[in-house]
Amino acid sequence: MSASSPSRIESPFTLRRRASGVLLHPTSLPGPYGCGDVGRGARRFIDFLAAANQRWWQMLPVTPLGPGDCPYNSPSVFAVSPLQMDLDALREEGLLTEEELVPPAGLSADTVDYAATTVFRDSRLRLAFSRHEGKDDQVGAPRWPEEYALFAALKQAHGGKPWWQWAGALRMRKASALRAARRELAQEIAFHRFCQRVLAHQWQAMRAYAHQSGVGLIGDAPIYVNLDSADVWAHRDLFELDARGRPGYVSGVPGDAFSPDGQKWGHPLYRWSRHEQTGFAWWTARL
Repeated sequence: MSASSPSRIESPFTLRRRASGVLLHPTSLPGPYGCGDVGRGARRFIDFLAAANQRWWQMLPVTPLGPGDCPYNSPSVFAVSPLQMDLDALREEGLLTEEELVPPAGLSADTVDYAATTVFRDSRLRLAFSRHEGKDDQVGAPRWPEEYALFAALKQAHGGKPWWQWAGALRMRKASALRAARRELAQEIAFHRFCQRVLAHQWQAMRAYAHQSGVGLIGDAPIYVNLDSADVWAHRDLFELDARGRPGYVSGVPGDAFSPDGQKWGHPLYRWSRHEQTGFAWWTARL
């Protein structure tokens, strides 16, 4: 390189440089509210990584949990799990009190009881939302928060049944049925929108803290999507489904030394021809 050539400064977050890191899901961090989250525990972990000269924090999907408390069967590949909400930040904003954040005796500091943790955290989030009502709760330009919020509200209204067991007009996303659902479930939709908006801000704050500490984040975008998800319900044409919304083929793996009969995962397969027609817009938005 000549003396007059500008030196190229390489980003510290590049895979071209040899580096190491730790794989840890945020909910596995220690915390007083049933599981770890993106609050103080996450910042302490980032400090630990920086002090140990670790460059990366890798994590499993941070999306809402699906059946079996599994992030790989999420009801949305775009949304963030409310379990990761920093409840202390909500207290600092005046939306919760210290007394309201005293966890019930059943929550363990050593292991995560997802059922009990979900109940406690959901009750606190709904309380915070009730004090936030009337303020700006818009998420922004992307369509996915509205799709997910409507899907989550409808799923609760149907007692947790999968979307292909909903009333025909809702299953087929008839415009009149969706308008009626948005009116009837406006409060629940606003709650899920509120959670995603606050989580987006908290995640950006944690990410900025990590970058300032020299730690990069590595995410996990599973190739497959849960059939019972806002993604498939809202974009049926992108998946290989029949007229009833059921897949003819599903994901899995053939037999091996660990599972002689193979594994049937059950995710619908993509209709790649349709993705190509859209310029892979869904994948671009997801990534």
